[in-house]
Amino acid sequence: MAADSIRVLVVEDDPMVQEINKQFIERVPGFVVVGMAANGADGVRMVQELKPDLVIMDIFMPIQDGVKSLVELRAAGQDVDVIVVTAAKDKATIQAMLRGGAMDYLIKPFAFARMKKSLETYREFRQRIEQAETASQAEVDQLLFRGASERDDEEEWSARAGGKLDSLPKGLHAVTLGQIIRQLDNEGQALSAEDVAERVGIARVTARRYLDYLEKMGLVRIDVSYGGVGRPTNRYVRVGAQETK
Repeated sequence: MAADSIRVLVVEDDPMVQEINKQFIERVPGFVVVGMAANGADGVRMVQELKPDLVIMDIFMPIQDGVKSLVELRAAGQDVDVIVVTAAKDKATIQAMLRGGAMDYLIKPFAFARMKKSLETYREFRQRIEQAETASQAEVDQLLFRGASERDDEEEWSARAGGKLDSLPKGLHAVTLGQIIRQLDNEGQALSAEDVAERVGIARVTARRYLDYLEKMGLVRIDVSYGGVGRPTNRYVRVGAQETK
């Protein structure tokens, strides 16, 4: 384990999910799992013993759930960050964990890309905090909101797209649109909606809505793939900069 690795404790009662979480976490460079607990009470005890940097915390667990466990960690003044990974979708639970200081909230099931994004954001957060003795308002905003406001993002990606982006339709968000454009820009080959969904960490049907919007705006083109058995697959290619002018 590298000296600067981020040490992670997984608190999850399902052994299979424990292992999946461990594999996901350790696929992201700079993270290592140092322990796994099967309930919240053991999780709190292991935080005290192992002193991890980060806890990946489930909600629904025997003996003690994640909500009470987070309250205990904060009451004890434990210097540890928490990312929630759970099937709990009710607003009361989400609010309780976020108010308790959870850094992120992932709802099962999720793609590896969503876990990767969460961990990379957390790593950036730690690095910025550790490197800065003081911070400007802009830097505080960057830490709290993980970037510019959505309006700023929309302006940025509209400019990147040659000014072609209209006001986004209801249900589409500039941050997600920007992530999709970035993926298409960085790829040397056409991507299907499923490819985009996996890379960005969203549902395939959601990815298709964004891609259809980009195609309508003339920012991507569709290449139809007829390979293999079954229906042809639409693959999306970012229209070159020269074509967007």
